[in-house]
Amino acid sequence: MLTLGNLFILMLLAAGAAWLWHGHGIRERALIRVKQHCAKLDIELLDGNVAFQRFGIVRDGSGNRRFARVYGFEFTVTGEQRHAGRIVMFGAHVGTIELDPYPFREPSEALPPVVETAPAPAPRKTGQVIELQQWRRDHPASRD
Repeated sequence: MLTLGNLFILMLLAAGAAWLWHGHGIRERALIRVKQHCAKLDIELLDGNVAFQRFGIVRDGSGNRRFARVYGFEFTVTGEQRHAGRIVMFGAHVGTIELDPYPFREPSEALPPVVETAPAPAPRKTGQVIELQQWRRDHPASRD
């Protein structure tokens, strides 16, 4: 016979299993993002995994304190040394990816030097303040 106490325990176990399943999905998303980040920086993710480190209250990009899961991982640049990294997950969303200081690779000498044949275009100036009167003189518009 199913009593109220047994039903409560069954519901508690189901909720715990659902929470663990959801946590596994978040870990998988963290792993995908770390792999993408390592590929972008041309570093190698070691062991191909991220490991849960802790739950915590962490500031997000807006400065608000939020509940987060922090995962750790290890990476290498040279293949000789291991360096630590961390990823903060706010639910299924990535907060930050932090890497410990690591040495950069020197450019390989096998690549030929880059030879420029044409002058590079002038860099585009951004963030300039343009006065409206000057702009109107430079860009006359036909008035109907």
